[in-house]
Amino acid sequence: MTTPLPLFPVVAAALVDEEGRVLLQQRPAGKALAGLWEFPGGKLEPGETPEAALVRELHEELAITVAPDALEPAGFATEPLPGRHLLLLLYVIRSWSGTPVALEADGLTWCEPAGMGAWRMPPADGPLVRQLAAYLADNTNSDVAPDSGTV
Repeated sequence: MTTPLPLFPVVAAALVDEEGRVLLQQRPAGKALAGLWEFPGGKLEPGETPEAALVRELHEELAITVAPDALEPAGFATEPLPGRHLLLLLYVIRSWSGTPVALEADGLTWCEPAGMGAWRMPPADGPLVRQLAAYLADNTNSDVAPDSGTV
């Protein structure tokens, strides 16, 4: 019998602009998986809810403000990592304040959901790309848009 690995919860955001594009950020040099593109987000702090962690991470990484009620759960992925097991929770966000700025990434790009599979992304993001495309196809909401410009 194998010893269960500790769970490593991480939250991620699919920021969707008024044109239906999704924001990806490039992992910075010097970090694991540097150069790959990913959904913005990060680790939960002890005692933090996923929603609170994502609101905090988006402010720290992109200098935007997101209301917790703007988060729409859209999917999840799991991935075994050395010494732990990743649980990646994806939320769709269609409304925020501010213009995203790459404070902790090497770059930002807006891309069409149908074209996201062409971007080099971490392994756990593959299932999220498929789940996001299905979610957006079923939950189109053109009445809600960011209250500021895009990158």
